[in-house]
Amino acid sequence: MRTVIQRVKEASVFIDGKCKASIVEGLLILAGFEASDNKEDLEWMVRKIINLRIFDDPQGVMNLSVMQTGGQLLVVSQFTLHASTRKGNRPSYIKAAGPEIAVPLYESFCSMLEDFSGVAIQTGVFGAEMEVKLNNHGPVTIIIDSKTKE
Repeated sequence: MRTVIQRVKEASVFIDGKCKASIVEGLLILAGFEASDNKEDLEWMVRKIINLRIFDDPQGVMNLSVMQTGGQLLVVSQFTLHASTRKGNRPSYIKAAGPEIAVPLYESFCSMLEDFSGVAIQTGVFGAEMEVKLNNHGPVTIIIDSKTKE
């Protein structure tokens, strides 16, 4: 599983020109899944995200997690996070899980994130053509991969 985490002042997802979900002060989580992902990958990622200390404390130091700040969470599925650009100029998405695997993983990830954080999760729609708008705060953008655990 691979995620791109962005600390945002606000973020929203639009489908066919209509706002599907929006948050203020929190994390926009772009999530991509591969066929080998499992419950352990999801749980590790959830714990990493909700405990990631990327929000400022009163001294202006990034020392607080989204849980400590009461921030909101928006999750958007994005299979292109598993793009391979090794050969040629057209990305290959062979590592990205197909919908039959990715949809249950996405749904489990969102459920786990909600259960572990106690925060109602806002989401896009899996497989939909979405327009994501955000105001990245910092900017702070972090890439996390459950396979490398860096």
